[in-house]
Amino acid sequence: MEAANLGANKADGQSIGLNISLPHEQNPNPYISENLNFEFHYFFMRKFWFVQLARALVVFPGGFGTLDEMFEVLTLMQTRKITHKVIVLMYSSEYWNKVLNLEFLAEKGMIDRNDLNLFHFVESPSQALDCLKNEICLDYTWQPD
Repeated sequence: MEAANLGANKADGQSIGLNISLPHEQNPNPYISENLNFEFHYFFMRKFWFVQLARALVVFPGGFGTLDEMFEVLTLMQTRKITHKVIVLMYSSEYWNKVLNLEFLAEKGMIDRNDLNLFHFVESPSQALDCLKNEICLDYTWQPD
């Protein structure tokens, strides 16, 4: 989130921060607009507001927290619990294809093959921006190796 907050800050825009209270290691980044810096005690409430406000999720390479948020959104989309359109872009197919083998899940029937269309890979900031501006990503649909 810090990269998005920094970009908005550099463009003199406002950006929101949805932080979680943890014993250590989590502090709001300095680029969040002061009036839009929210602190949550429970993960559930943070995720609820995160998804409720989101119109797009750009998932950059990351660890457990990133995977948790990405799968939460994909599961809500898969089960049609999100009532508005959310575009999910996964940045760097090279990274995500090493971390996840979603094709295997589809082959084994653990997810529907159509679930592979819930997200799209993008390889550059300009490709991500084009996708977000057009609100469709048909040119960037996930393709298994």
